[in-house]
Amino acid sequence: MHTEQQQPGVLDTYNFVVLSITVMIAGLSQGLLLPLLAVLLEKAGVSSSLNGFNAAALYIGVFATSFFIERPVVRFGYKPVILFGLVLITVSSLLFPAWQNLWFWFALRLLVGMGDSSLHYSTQLWITSEAPAERRGRMISIYGFSYGAGFSIGPLGLNLLPYGIWVPFLAVSVFYGVAFLLISRLPRRFPEPPEQKNESASRGYLRVWKWAWLPLMTAFLYGYMEASLNGNFPVYGLRIGLSETWVSLILPSFVVGSLILQLPLGILSDRIGRKKVLLAASLTGSLSFLLVPFADTHLVLLVLLFGLAGAMVGSFYSLGLAYSADLLPKHILPKANVLAAVLFSIGSIIGPNLGGVAIDYLSESSMFYLLGGALLLFFLSGWGFRQGQEHTS
Repeated sequence: MHTEQQQPGVLDTYNFVVLSITVMIAGLSQGLLLPLLAVLLEKAGVSSSLNGFNAAALYIGVFATSFFIERPVVRFGYKPVILFGLVLITVSSLLFPAWQNLWFWFALRLLVGMGDSSLHYSTQLWITSEAPAERRGRMISIYGFSYGAGFSIGPLGLNLLPYGIWVPFLAVSVFYGVAFLLISRLPRRFPEPPEQKNESASRGYLRVWKWAWLPLMTAFLYGYMEASLNGNFPVYGLRIGLSETWVSLILPSFVVGSLILQLPLGILSDRIGRKKVLLAASLTGSLSFLLVPFADTHLVLLVLLFGLAGAMVGSFYSLGLAYSADLLPKHILPKANVLAAVLFSIGSIIGPNLGGVAIDYLSESSMFYLLGGALLLFFLSGWGFRQGQEHTS
């Protein structure tokens, strides 16, 4: 089995479609779990700080898994690791309604994060490694579009709660069963093995960071934004007087915005360069977040601002991966994907915790000033990144 299609090749259409469907299902699950559990904990009287800490457990699981996920993928291939992740997420999701306890949910979210990391790392590396260079931006944007589409549908699952707490979790598990069947039929493929076997792991990661720190920072920012919005916005919305229904409709507008421009931005980045696209998007996204507190409870304005922010920065993670693949040789792409996963999880852990503390001790609106400020800092620091510095050492 280990010799079956061991060397990387060009990703064919069927495999790419199956990977995109799987990622869409993963997005749906994550888009539902974050606001669903946040609402249930808020209703149970849990503080926003503890709520944010509990939400961060998923990303602690992602973070922990990132340090050892590279080796199993190189040894066993993409497919077994994706299947492992699907099983872990499905079982954990089904256990949430069994016992509504804060620390039990924390442990389950850790397991979901581990499964999520396994699934995303393998699918991202498969696509970035085998996508043709001239179509990489387009293909990784379709990947991001698929995740975003699922993520935008996810919060609508809040409307299943009146039928029983088990119903949303059961619905997600059915989708994961479909993904498992699709992935199980794919061929077994492997990433390109490391070229410098005598190089220490730490030196390899430092080399990746030196060559691609700017595109890798998009993973941190995307994780920070996604987790903060989905973990903190339900609390923000309920506290300023929005209904659960409106929270479930406003949240997806961020992802719907990203869906509208995901593919156009990917194609544009293939033509004019990814750095230009990322910097322009970060500045516009920053202004959008900074204006949210002034919208107050004006629902149409909130939807428009969330949609604009999503349209601009919803492609950050996927474009960052494509940019990294542009700058780095293929044999160190696995390490770049590990670093992206680590930075994503760090941002995701910081996001809901910092947002929850800010809501408790500063103001409800402070979470949006933090989001806007982080994107503005990225825009300013991007001017110091030299795009021609790759492979200089």
